[in-house]
Amino acid sequence: MRTYTLHVPEGSVRGDPRALEQAHLVRDGFSWSAFAFTVLWFLRHRLWLAALIVLVGLVALALAGRALGLSPFAALIVTLLVSLLIGMEASSLRRWTYGRRGKPAQDAVMAGSQEEAELKAAARWLDAASVPGAAATGFATTAVSRPTHRRGDDAVIGLFPASEGGR
Repeated sequence: MRTYTLHVPEGSVRGDPRALEQAHLVRDGFSWSAFAFTVLWFLRHRLWLAALIVLVGLVALALAGRALGLSPFAALIVTLLVSLLIGMEASSLRRWTYGRRGKPAQDAVMAGSQEEAELKAAARWLDAASVPGAAATGFATTAVSRPTHRRGDDAVIGLFPASEGGR
């Protein structure tokens, strides 16, 4: 199962189907295509600023390697490590860019595939009854019972079971 984040325009009201037309779903985790194609991957996803930063960084890295007299094998290792970092952080850069463009992450779903994630995210977005404050936005809500939490009922898991209030 993978985690996906749903990015919709700021100010969108949960339950509004028009917001889903402008939504983006971003898969969390390592991106093999960003690892292999770096700058082209950023351009494909219309991440212009990130593509420019990565391109300048790769060129600067190549020039620094030449100036330091790195062997071709060492330069290959450094390039692979940078590509590995890009592959690990590509989805985070997508989320950052969408947030900067006014589409912050509004929901997260777990799914086995992109299609399943789209269905789950759309169903959760359009289901206004599951939103705690939906009555204020004009949507009908159902009574949701929430468990009450009392401090003394917690099972002790850590090393300091009575760290607060026991003095």
